[in-house]
Amino acid sequence: MPVKKLKEFLDENKVKYMVCIHSTAYTAQEIAASAHIPGKDVAKTVMVKIDDKMAMAVLPASYRVDFDLLKDGTGAKSVELASEEEFKYLFPDCEIGAMPPFGNLYDMDVYVAASLTEDEEIAFNAGSHRELIKLSYKDFAKLVKPKVLKFSAKRD
Repeated sequence: MPVKKLKEFLDENKVKYMVCIHSTAYTAQEIAASAHIPGKDVAKTVMVKIDDKMAMAVLPASYRVDFDLLKDGTGAKSVELASEEEFKYLFPDCEIGAMPPFGNLYDMDVYVAASLTEDEEIAFNAGSHRELIKLSYKDFAKLVKPKVLKFSAKRD
């Protein structure tokens, strides 16, 4: 079952979505392959600290975060990858590393890579390493109101 808080939020907002069960996978690329979804359509959530404040950087699975671009785009003094120890307590209803990109449900900023906005639909972890939720990018943007920045680069 996907994270209850997210499912209730989507239902309350009358958003159409699909739950996809797949074999256990931990990396965004493994999830994409397991669920038979192109990597560019799987949105991965990378936890970052922007001037020591926890935030979500959301980008296609087949891309990586360019921390210099994210720092420039946010105007921050520092941007760094957060460790699991630093954020695991923020998502008590999720398996570690499987949090959905809905920072608004966890009182944190969400930054979306401009490259992800090109997708008609996105899929993302639904709180576990076995479930994805798939919905339209427009619905995601309407509900989350992320800040869209150019901070991703294709993996080498």
